[in-house]
Amino acid sequence: QVQLVESGGGSVQAGGSLTLSCAGSEYAVKDYCMGWFRQAPGKEREWVAHIFSDGRIEYAESVKGRFTISKDNAKNSLYLQMNSLKPEDTAMYYCAASGTEGWILCQVADEYNVWGQGTQVTVSS
Repeated sequence: QVQLVESGGGSVQAGGSLTLSCAGSEYAVKDYCMGWFRQAPGKEREWVAHIFSDGRIEYAESVKGRFTISKDNAKNSLYLQMNSLKPEDTAMYYCAASGTEGWILCQVADEYNVWGQGTQVTVSS
């Protein structure tokens, strides 16, 4: 069974940085896309960024220029480098894999079949 395990969350002050890691499997990193989502209390799960199996990357406008998604196939891992963090970035962050090499709409959470347990990011002002 494919599993994803996130790590790297924590508490930082505004303007600080964190790097999230997601340990997956050799199958997950070959999926059509792997992505990061976040969910703040009382809000819906929000797409942050994803990376296609061919290396193309897309970001949500709210994080573009501040966050960097990357993948290391040799380590079966996905990363999210977060810089210039803002209080509104506070959320539980989830790693996800599409679970298929076929096409999905990678910005949509419901399209993903494999999820990690989440890691909390808290940014104080």
